[in-house]
Amino acid sequence: MDPAAETRKIIHLDMDAFYASVEQRDQPELRGRPVAVGGSRERGVVAAASYEARQFGVRSAMSSALARRRCPELVFVKPRFEVYKEVSRQIRAIFAEYTPLIEPLSLDEAYLDVTENLKGVALASQVAREIRAEILLKTQLTASAGISYNKFLAKLASDYRKPNGQFVIRPEQGLAFVEQLRVGEFHGIGPATAARLNALGIFSGLDLRQQSEAFLRQHFGKAGGHYYLIARAQDPRPVRPDRVRKSIGNETTFEHDLTSYDDLWARLVPCLESTWGHAERLGVRGRTLTLKVKYADFQQITRSRTLFAPLQHREQAERLARELLQALLPVPLGVRLLGITLSTLESQDDQIGQQLGLAL
Repeated sequence: MDPAAETRKIIHLDMDAFYASVEQRDQPELRGRPVAVGGSRERGVVAAASYEARQFGVRSAMSSALARRRCPELVFVKPRFEVYKEVSRQIRAIFAEYTPLIEPLSLDEAYLDVTENLKGVALASQVAREIRAEILLKTQLTASAGISYNKFLAKLASDYRKPNGQFVIRPEQGLAFVEQLRVGEFHGIGPATAARLNALGIFSGLDLRQQSEAFLRQHFGKAGGHYYLIARAQDPRPVRPDRVRKSIGNETTFEHDLTSYDDLWARLVPCLESTWGHAERLGVRGRTLTLKVKYADFQQITRSRTLFAPLQHREQAERLARELLQALLPVPLGVRLLGITLSTLESQDDQIGQQLGLAL
């Protein structure tokens, strides 16, 4: 490993149950109760869940119907994205007191490079502690932090002391930390990729590290090179303050191939809701909507529609998605995967949008 890479000081700062916590802060009657931010209708999706709701298994991106079955006492609250964006501005201003190297991932999450911080604080853990204390003082909200020498490890570390805590992974600890993790716990490896790795006999970080880069690239393409590095606790990616997300998307793979319009549309709706919710959180809109379809024989096609002006309402996106799906019917084979992507993005809020990116 490049010795210089080990001298970086990276913080991943993540607000705790951000939207739900804002609602509980502003509505005292919700404190201590299971709260979901999102639509309560049958095909709605949970955008965020309070920690009380998470104890019942309620999670973000879950259908509202399933969330209510898991927690009958769940209180649904409509999202107030303008309020969340204003709180995000307050938090961003606190970050900027310490470093200009801020890479937002969403309204409630960001990477900070504090190697050369503006206050001359020697320990990154102390910087994180001060930032979290100031956030609590100014917003009455808690945040968790992961501190390490690269982005991959900092992201992993931020989950280890949630809520309202922080965790450090030092250079001499990185390799041992990664090798004991299940591959499904790696940020950027979703359930479908984890299943593919498991099918190859790769279950842990140690298993992953024992594979050659050529083998991983053969099976996973460009991503295989990234897996090769992170299995060795390496991640050369810099914190990019000018990062702009080019697209936002969500897709789902089915256990059984689907053919009927009703079945396909029922599975596409959560993808659309999730994608639109991410766009809301980022304060962006898109002019291009793309439908991705993978058939039973693994043939993959996409169909897109680009509009003159950005889509402003979820109902517009839903109507467009319906048209794209209906144009593919009847399907020649069973469908094993559907996805929706929103691109040609434009910011609704230049102050936030110029720097925002979202890792899906």
